Amino acid sequence: MDRQIDSLQIIDQFYPDDNELKQLLLKHSHDVADRALDIVRRHPEWGADAHFVRHAAMLHDIGIFLTDAPGIHCHGKEPYIRHGLLGAALLREMGWEAYARVCERHTGAGITLADIDARQLPLPRQDFLPETIEEQIICYADKFFSKSHPERVKTIEQAEKSLAKFGDEGVKRFRHWTKMFA
Repeated sequence: MDRQIDSLQIIDQFYPDDNELKQLLLKHSHDVADRALDIVRRHPEWGADAHFVRHAAMLHDIGIFLTDAPGIHCHGKEPYIRHGLLGAALLREMGWEAYARVCERHTGAGITLADIDARQLPLPRQDFLPETIEEQIICYADKFFSKSHPERVKTIEQAEKSLAKFGDEGVKRFRHWTKMFA
């Protein structure tokens, strides 16, 4: 029997203090989870696992506390672009491989090896693209919420504009998902 994950217990383990960072992470994660679960409910034809989507969406940004992003209360040492990779490492150590994959594949609309090379990103030289339907749904849902402005929900156009800063390929993936999940 598979052990059951408790995403809030895991968050509490890495964010023990009830401070601004934890509150921001929880708000953002709940927003992403709610949007992702709405997609799952509206599209049973994709066969997405709602339990997995809920908990993976709650954990997708677990690694932000290790990054240097003071504007969102993160005072770690790593570049923010590595938050997914860092979160994946935390979850892998706990034996949660599928959840770790969501962490490392949700940044932007996924990051390709070509992106890493062209932009000289401080990431391992490999593709970090969402593959499973659950990974894609969470990555897509995440694009509507910013931790810098947690009170806002982006429109499709605003999400595309944010992605466009990093090239056309991510925008194309996002548009494909918009057609799938609309």
